[in-house]
Amino acid sequence: MARAVTEEEKAIAHGLLDKARAAMREIDGYDQARVDNLCRAVAWATANEKTFVALTQMSVDESKMGSADGGPARRFKIVGILRDALRQKSIGVIEEIPEKGIVKYAKPAGVIAGLLPVTNPVVTMVAMAINGLKCRDAIVFSPHPASKKTALEATRILRAALKKQGAPEDAIQCIEKPSIPLAQELMSICDLTVATGGSAMVRAAYSSGKPAYGVGAGNATMIIDETADIAEAAANTRISKTHNNGSGCSCDGNLVVEDSIYDRFLEQLQKEGGYLASDDDKARLKAVMWDAENHRTLETVARSAATIAEVAGFALPAGKTFIIVKEDKIGKEHVFSGEKLSPVLAIFRYKGFETALNMISQIFEVGGKGHSCGIYTFNPEHTHQLALMAPVSRIMVRQPQVRGNAGAFTNGMPMTASLGCGTWGGNITSENIGVKHFMNVTWVSVPIPADQPSEQEIFGEFFNSETF
Repeated sequence: MARAVTEEEKAIAHGLLDKARAAMREIDGYDQARVDNLCRAVAWATANEKTFVALTQMSVDESKMGSADGGPARRFKIVGILRDALRQKSIGVIEEIPEKGIVKYAKPAGVIAGLLPVTNPVVTMVAMAINGLKCRDAIVFSPHPASKKTALEATRILRAALKKQGAPEDAIQCIEKPSIPLAQELMSICDLTVATGGSAMVRAAYSSGKPAYGVGAGNATMIIDETADIAEAAANTRISKTHNNGSGCSCDGNLVVEDSIYDRFLEQLQKEGGYLASDDDKARLKAVMWDAENHRTLETVARSAATIAEVAGFALPAGKTFIIVKEDKIGKEHVFSGEKLSPVLAIFRYKGFETALNMISQIFEVGGKGHSCGIYTFNPEHTHQLALMAPVSRIMVRQPQVRGNAGAFTNGMPMTASLGCGTWGGNITSENIGVKHFMNVTWVSVPIPADQPSEQEIFGEFFNSETF
């Protein structure tokens, strides 16, 4: 049980809130052009290649989680979030519906408490900064203790960018000495919380007494059917599974592969750098990746495949970057069917597409319901069948899950760093969190000609029928 918040921590939280409200009063009169310019300024300050790579490396060095490999390419997320933000209105009239007599006006949501994940603080911070500033909100970040230095450095850069534009620096702040009680106090006094991180953090946000957007746990599962391009599917699996050492909730966790292509696909995965674990390797991995209560062990989360193998007591051959575990059982007691938060994936074999759909249902009962799944197929009916039944908010077709579900330049998903998982995942929204979630909207209504169908038209065959 978390300790009670101290009087000093209460004073810190309220001091941050007071400065944030003062900053909001100062930017309240900014027009759309000036707000958009602030978004560009903070995005460039953090997403230029030199700074982004440095911050990414700093995060990995500090938390010992994730990977800095491919840092320059990972800047695309901030660029995409900025693109989406700049294409939207967020001040004054944002929508008119003449036939309904409706005009919508945007207003700030208020002071945002931004809870940050340990494995991806930088992109998450910048996403919130762009979306918050776009709506003239102020944001107070609460970092994970294991990545607080990185968060504070990113905050310094964001504030410097605001200052250079003549905007109040206190529109972006960060807790210097984070703790669970201080974060809870901050959430209880801010206007809105955006929580991206573990389930405990999200539950705390929802129990704060204030509105909150949280995210659900991932356990992304991909179906590879008999029509799949095997080379493409294997390459995308490697991309998704090795991204940031498999730490993201969108990294492929499970592959459900059709029997007729299973052997060829498994061979191709190994050509992409996958190491096929033996039965003994699998037992060793289970012993070190989960504790006695089947909770993931921290020392094997977001670590490289070589590190995890070493902890488990075996060595990976050169060139192997992820580990493949054969699995034929699904359930909470079969831990490899759940979220692994590492470059370890489970592979299942199926015969008949109905079997694949049943397996998907079973896997999401283990974990990840509401988040994501995907399919490699050229059969539109298979995509349709999956979409009809899968309890997820987003389905990627022939795409790396980790680069697709949160938005890509090659799909139409809104760019984000926070993925709502709907009521399936205990969240209030199933959307990708973006600008619209950082604003309040006032609806102005004027009279229109009556739109009142007759009761006979409305009730149809039940009009004037038997009553009970």
